[in-house]
Amino acid sequence: MVRIAICAPATPITRDHAAALEALVAEEFSQHSVWFHPQCFASHGHFAGTDDQRMSALLECANSSDFDAVWFARGGYGSNRIAQAAIGFMDDHARAKTYVGFSDMGYLLAGLYRAGIGQPVHGPMPISAGSARGREGVRRVLQWLSGDSSGLEPSLDGKTPAVAFNLITLAMIAGTPLMPDLRGHVVMVEEVSEHLYAVDRLFFHLTNLLPPGIAGLRLGQVTDVPENDREFGQSAEDIAQFWCARMGIPYLGRAEVGHYPGNRVVPFGLASPARSA
Repeated sequence: MVRIAICAPATPITRDHAAALEALVAEEFSQHSVWFHPQCFASHGHFAGTDDQRMSALLECANSSDFDAVWFARGGYGSNRIAQAAIGFMDDHARAKTYVGFSDMGYLLAGLYRAGIGQPVHGPMPISAGSARGREGVRRVLQWLSGDSSGLEPSLDGKTPAVAFNLITLAMIAGTPLMPDLRGHVVMVEEVSEHLYAVDRLFFHLTNLLPPGIAGLRLGQVTDVPENDREFGQSAEDIAQFWCARMGIPYLGRAEVGHYPGNRVVPFGLASPARSA
């Protein structure tokens, strides 16, 4: 059994979201258990509680010996406000855990990876259990936690370390104390709800800050692109290839990561089946 604690370092979920995941786990993954921290349902302006409440809940889950994994409830903006401070208070129990999320949770995954705390994992989050298409992604995470690697990003070769991030999130992390050393890594990036000119601007920023010696870049899904008053003239892949060529970064093709139902699991570092408790 993998004992999974769920907290919301950014924005809240509803009790209906929690019930949907609990039902799925009971029906299909009874070898696991899930526990929702009450903070998941808190509200303080944009956030799932104050910064102190969100950090306290994260630390309760991470530092507890009662859990094997911490699954972040959803994205939305906010985890960057607590990530650096929270990581500084994590103990040996936290170092033994798996941490799963994506999008805004990339701030935490990056900081954990830099600090060598546990196994950060890009993957779908509990909020998606409420829809038929979303449940497929949730199942991939639960299967991976069971030791089934079928839901991993297909390009992972087990030899080259990899990471996956939302593009704007990684661009914001670059140059901060949360940024891990990505030399030798395949870096996968995806984006949602950004104009193509903004995607181009983010690639300009990020490719100038990525360290020399990364193994290459893969482009995930770029979804829900808003219409602009004029065509940008390049596709998202054109943009990625343009900036990779300009900055001497190998462009390795596409990846099945992003804000869409096909979002795959990417363990940070070298991919392997999860430890089953």
